[in-house]
Amino acid sequence: MNKDYLDPINSLHMPELADTTFAMDFLLRAKEGVRNIAVALTESASPDVRTLLRNQLMQGIAMHQEITELMFSKKWFHPYELSEQYQLDQLSANNTVMIGKMNLFPVETNRKGMFDRTPDEH
Repeated sequence: MNKDYLDPINSLHMPELADTTFAMDFLLRAKEGVRNIAVALTESASPDVRTLLRNQLMQGIAMHQEITELMFSKKWFHPYELSEQYQLDQLSANNTVMIGKMNLFPVETNRKGMFDRTPDEH
């Protein structure tokens, strides 16, 4: 069966899946930022630079906390309930595999003739 993935009915629950993915990516990047700033703080000698990095570190930690609290409230993250987090991770992995198997371009993708003029020759 060829499924039309452009039909809105076939994208049911995709916004929620995208939101959880974006939130987890944002959380991981915030954590990386905190780690990188902490390392930079230990390597810096200038008092002005250390003050700047310390302020950025505090902001990064606060942002990480906000993202974590958002994910807790949406039930997208369960760091203290490992079985629940494992189920979410399995669902995410299965969805990734499912999306990877989709035939998103089942027909010819040649776009020649769709433009109002021919491309410039170089």
